[in-house]
Amino acid sequence: MIKTSKALMVQGTTSDAGKSVLVAGLCRVLARKGVKVAPFKPQNMALNSAVTVDGGEIGRAQAVQAYACGIEPTTDMNPVLLKPNTDIGAQVIIHGKALEDMDAVAYHAYKPQVMQFVLESFERLKNDYQSVMIEGAGSPAEINLREHDIANMGFAEAADVPVIIVADIDRGGVFAHLYGTLALLSESEQNRVIGFVINRFRGDIKLLENGLDWLEAKTGKPVIGVLPYLHGLMLEAEDAINISQLNSDEPQLKVVVPVLQRISNHTDFDPLRMHPNVDLVFVGKHQSLPPADLIILPGSKSVRSDLAFLREQGWDQQIVRHLRFGGKLMGICGGYQMLGQRVCDPQGLEGQAGESAGLGYLPLETVLQTSKQLKQTHGTLTLPGQKTVDVFGYEIHAGHTQGIPENAPLSLSGEKEGAMGVDGQVFGSYLHGIFESPQSCQAILRWAGLPDAQGVDFAQMREDGINRVADAIEAHLDLQKLWPDPEAFQQ
Repeated sequence: MIKTSKALMVQGTTSDAGKSVLVAGLCRVLARKGVKVAPFKPQNMALNSAVTVDGGEIGRAQAVQAYACGIEPTTDMNPVLLKPNTDIGAQVIIHGKALEDMDAVAYHAYKPQVMQFVLESFERLKNDYQSVMIEGAGSPAEINLREHDIANMGFAEAADVPVIIVADIDRGGVFAHLYGTLALLSESEQNRVIGFVINRFRGDIKLLENGLDWLEAKTGKPVIGVLPYLHGLMLEAEDAINISQLNSDEPQLKVVVPVLQRISNHTDFDPLRMHPNVDLVFVGKHQSLPPADLIILPGSKSVRSDLAFLREQGWDQQIVRHLRFGGKLMGICGGYQMLGQRVCDPQGLEGQAGESAGLGYLPLETVLQTSKQLKQTHGTLTLPGQKTVDVFGYEIHAGHTQGIPENAPLSLSGEKEGAMGVDGQVFGSYLHGIFESPQSCQAILRWAGLPDAQGVDFAQMREDGINRVADAIEAHLDLQKLWPDPEAFQQ
């Protein structure tokens, strides 16, 4: 058992400053050097989650960071996950398991107890790995959240780890962000900061140099490096929806995803976003669903309220028209539940207790239960007129669905799963990640109307993306300022 650890924490001036990507890249840099490294995020608030090998739920970003380390993700890598289900409340997940729903005030009072769980996980990772790369959340300068903080400097102080602060120059105001963030920290927290990283720079670095000199003189902290803007980078987003695409000049299949208020695991659609023959469109509030070959209802953290939202937008009637003109309709997880006859929440797990009529396209009824299904799985997919193909993915859902037909299109771990409408136009499944398998992606696109569809190797795209970030880090950061004594990893 290795007893020493070289830990480093990456905090940011804002959300989406590049913390997740920078940690993933640093993990890959260390893994390349033969260092046994693991990622860690004390607290994550996101509706994009992943299932770990130990049967728990963590933020999607930490799963990607684990892949960058060359290891399987575990619940210790993200001991606290908050999944918002209203504007003021969230499901609190501790060590991979749902604890209860709390509003913001109740959770704030609960955080001192949560710190114990966070430190337990961190200690286990320190004991098992030579290095731990830690990601903060949001910004450490959010004054209203500093009391009982477990996500940024509160954790860094408790765990006694050094910190670097990253800022996104593409947003503008990078020097104010970095200088102001440091100024709002306490003296001990400022002393903990070992330097800055500027992210997503476009242009000639010479035009930035006088600003870098000013920042170092004003703060006494070095700029560890300036990372370039990496165009077309493919890495799953922690929470924000990424609408960039990699298309040919004339994509052949139009796919539309309605953005529900509590949309979850929208990273399911990243393989379609990156497919050269697919035009993927996210449609938001007060927008109409455009003509499409395929409409996909995504996952949801609050299925009944999002079903009501869908109807408020008039999307249910637009789906009727879409099907009348021969389009295909698919639902994943919460979207799959919406395609059935009824969704029941007798215990009020996702809001007010009650039941809602589904869209009625599949012969299913779903009841939400306290115990959440969390599992990685694999099996086969058989769509009309096509050969059976392999499929893999994961399930995250509180719903128990009845009425799955004998001719269900999926067989997962030997059990029937999903459903296909009698006319072959409607298909639903609980399986997240269904497009990540090239074979199943290809089969679904062919079913949707792309006869010559090819699957995309999404795992290789992710791997290439991680390597691009690591290459940029090695080329543009002064790693000696992060790890002046590389031999410390081997002690």
